[in-house]
Amino acid sequence: MRRMLSLGMATLAVVAATVGATSAGPALLFDAKTGQVIESEDPFARWYPASLTKLMTAYVAFRAVKVGEMTLQSPVRVSENAVKEPPSKMGFPVGTVLTLDDAIKIIMVKSANDIATSIGESVAGSQEAFAERMNAESKRLGMSGSNWVNAHGLHNDQQYTTARDLGLLTTALRDEFPQYAAYFSIEGLSFGKQVIPNHNNLIGRFEGADGMKTGYTCPAGYNLVASATREGRTLVAVVIGATSVKSRNEQAAGMLAKGFSQPTAGGLTLAAMKPLGSDPEKATNMRDTLCTKAGSDALRKQEREIAAQRKKEGLPEPASYLVERESPRDLVPVSIGTATGPATPVIAALLARDAVEKAAKAAEEMKKQAAVAAGYDPNIPLPTWRPDMPVPEGANPSEIGDSAALGDDAAMSGETTVEQ
Repeated sequence: MRRMLSLGMATLAVVAATVGATSAGPALLFDAKTGQVIESEDPFARWYPASLTKLMTAYVAFRAVKVGEMTLQSPVRVSENAVKEPPSKMGFPVGTVLTLDDAIKIIMVKSANDIATSIGESVAGSQEAFAERMNAESKRLGMSGSNWVNAHGLHNDQQYTTARDLGLLTTALRDEFPQYAAYFSIEGLSFGKQVIPNHNNLIGRFEGADGMKTGYTCPAGYNLVASATREGRTLVAVVIGATSVKSRNEQAAGMLAKGFSQPTAGGLTLAAMKPLGSDPEKATNMRDTLCTKAGSDALRKQEREIAAQRKKEGLPEPASYLVERESPRDLVPVSIGTATGPATPVIAALLARDAVEKAAKAAEEMKKQAAVAAGYDPNIPLPTWRPDMPVPEGANPSEIGDSAALGDDAAMSGETTVEQ
């Protein structure tokens, strides 16, 4: 059963007509400063968060900085686990090091799964330990409908949240860490010559938009937490389970625009919200709707029917709440190999091991270069020799083996320890 508060079904009907299809999932609009709820639909329904997970990843990282475990300049190391993550990803090789500062920027803008995994392991030592921190913070914040098993948000049946919980998390990020607000409003990144735009299309296209995060997987649908500030008033819209990028953008923008058009009514707050009845314990899975031919065909048919009905009734084309971008994106540079802050114990040990392996490889390369300078091709092994033959010119006697020490008597008896 779908439940509405405040603005009611009329608002969603307008939004649905605007985007061309009805909303599939929960929605929430609230005042960020007071916590007062303006609009709410199924706020306690479980849903897969997709990359909205990275808001919790950032929150746990900020907490680690706050208690002195690391700094924003501490190293985040890309692990073997990280490089195996599917896209979206940066694709850095194992052992790549970047600052926590740049890592957070990357997961907020690029939504890179490999970097989210790297943050989790660099903060807590393992993904499991990081997930324990995520769940502990959720419990502390009163996020009663959430469970976390990874730092990136790739699908797992046991990783779920609710619109109301995401509202609490967003509030905590803004209230506890106002100094980090800029991470959520970055228009794009530059990495060398690469330009990485933010997936949050409200930034730069909706008046006052200043964050926060997008997310998408087939089971989750298209998710968005979007904030905007006008005349000192900040509102946050949570849209989960939309059926397209356009629909999540227009729904969030429409909710925010209508919220700004009226004063926040006193009354129910996020903290005071209680479930109205029993919500399903199992999260909705949108895979069949979004990622199968039958589901896609049904969505397109629905859009055509809505458009035909609008034309039949003589209704104008719906206006968008988003405007065209007027200026190029303001890009923030990120880089690798610049970490100067203290490393967590696990990462310090791995970086020390990486340094030893790097030194060994460098020594081997110098050895090869010396051989080339002496006129030998290091890629062609020297011929083997019998114990009764003189050592070849240029060979290292220490590498000959025990057979050379046996002398001619051992050779004559046929005894040898040289591996053939």
